[in-house]
Amino acid sequence: MPPKARQNSRNLAEQEARLLLAISALENQEICNIREAARVYNIPRTTLQRRLNGYTSRLETRANNYKMTQNEEESLVQWILSLIRRGAPPRPSYIREMANILLAERGTTPIQSVGENWVSNFIKRHDEVKTHYSRRYDYRRAKCEDPKAIKEWFNRVQITIMQYGIVQEDIYNFDETGFAMGLVATARVVTRANYYGKTPLVQPGNREWVTSIECINSTGWALPPCIIFKGKVHIEGWYQDPKLPRDWRIEISPNGWTTDEIGLRWLQKHFIPTTISRTTGKYRLLILDGHGSHLTPQFDQICSKNNIIPICMPAHSSHLLQPLDVGCFSPLKRAYGSLVETQMRLGINHIDKFDFLEAFPEARKSAFKAETIQNSFAGAGLVPLDPDRVLSQLNIQLKTPTPPPSLSTNSAPRTPYTARQLEKQASTVKKLLRARTQSPSSSLETRLDKLIKGHELHFNELVLAREEIRDLRASNKKQLQKRKRSTRQLAITDGLTIQEGSEQFQRENEVHEAQNTIPIDPGLSAVEPRVRAPPRCSDCHNLGHRRLQCPNRVPN
Repeated sequence: MPPKARQNSRNLAEQEARLLLAISALENQEICNIREAARVYNIPRTTLQRRLNGYTSRLETRANNYKMTQNEEESLVQWILSLIRRGAPPRPSYIREMANILLAERGTTPIQSVGENWVSNFIKRHDEVKTHYSRRYDYRRAKCEDPKAIKEWFNRVQITIMQYGIVQEDIYNFDETGFAMGLVATARVVTRANYYGKTPLVQPGNREWVTSIECINSTGWALPPCIIFKGKVHIEGWYQDPKLPRDWRIEISPNGWTTDEIGLRWLQKHFIPTTISRTTGKYRLLILDGHGSHLTPQFDQICSKNNIIPICMPAHSSHLLQPLDVGCFSPLKRAYGSLVETQMRLGINHIDKFDFLEAFPEARKSAFKAETIQNSFAGAGLVPLDPDRVLSQLNIQLKTPTPPPSLSTNSAPRTPYTARQLEKQASTVKKLLRARTQSPSSSLETRLDKLIKGHELHFNELVLAREEIRDLRASNKKQLQKRKRSTRQLAITDGLTIQEGSEQFQRENEVHEAQNTIPIDPGLSAVEPRVRAPPRCSDCHNLGHRRLQCPNRVPN
């Protein structure tokens, strides 16, 4: 703010403070004359007289060049915040469209509209909202972020710990993470000043997949990893690197992913021997996700025989509840990508398994620090047990709030139905109040303004809700039309134009209808009704009579 404008603002604030003191002195009858109060407090008499007549301060008065009223903008802010809570933050163009709808509901002619830069100025005026780049968020993951399900998870963890007497030193978390060998990490770089856009960074580009099974303890130490390479045989060179720790484990699979057999071998030959000597209590708690290799009967049987209590997190919630995902995997991949970038700068244009085994130990050492592991368990709310640490992050509700109730159609004719009509009614009520009461109390006018503001906010919310319902109905109509479309298949590998495909399916439908239609020959006679066969005697075995009517029957 320029110095002159800052000085003017300070003078206005000081004058406003003196005005309030003068009004207070007049209301308390400390000074009985308006002219005397203006002289004592060094303020203009006309300004004091206008303030006593109900006019507001210029500091509190909204500028005249705004397209929307303050209540309309506040309604728009509340609508934006409701969309954010549902995980659907609006774009600036959508906000501008809703603002134009609110202006159109005034009923004035000509219909006003906001400009191209109105949204940016609107956001600057309101501290509750701010522009950010959006990020993709899976619906199934957001759907599982239910506070009730999260609370049930923490209750289950607490009950398990108390039931088996598990100490904090015996709490573990394990999971798998994957790497594309030759991809670098996205990072901030220095480039020339006149360059626009994102700077391209050359990378080797080898996307062969490798998986690492990691396990960490709540006290801050990590088990040796189990690396899974894509392949069918082991290579001798993998085991000849002197820098590679001897307690690391290497597995192979057809695609570089983990399997049920690898998970069982890791549990039997890796986890149990490594942790048994460091176990404090009788039971060990193993926190894991719902991956298929963790839910086999053999896996559960081995855990039961070795006093290991496995406990699975709710589906699609590992980004909140799993310590490895909360604090370890992200720095691990970032460190590995940085090392790949270093190799690229040295002229290495292809990263193979030998290069991975050389770079991965260094990346893992920088990521799996004791402090990082302990903070990961704390961030997941497990050690120490603190559910509020996670529940405070749940800010998306995947449900549509109940819209405000519609106005009754049986109201009196003078009842306002729009914000414009409400404004006229409020102006009329204030004039009647001033006419019937020579000096209306400020508390009464304040209460009236609050009522008017509340009704105006409801009017604006109703306009926004109607527009949202209209969009939802249009979307639902499209979904119904999509469900009515046929799902018949055509066994043709070549491409078809829309016309050719339509004709081909039409021919297929005609053939199908022809096969299901049975032709009726008009020359065929009607089918005669069935006739019951004559009875057969059980004594003489002749047709036409029964045993009791048999002529050869000997009377008793």
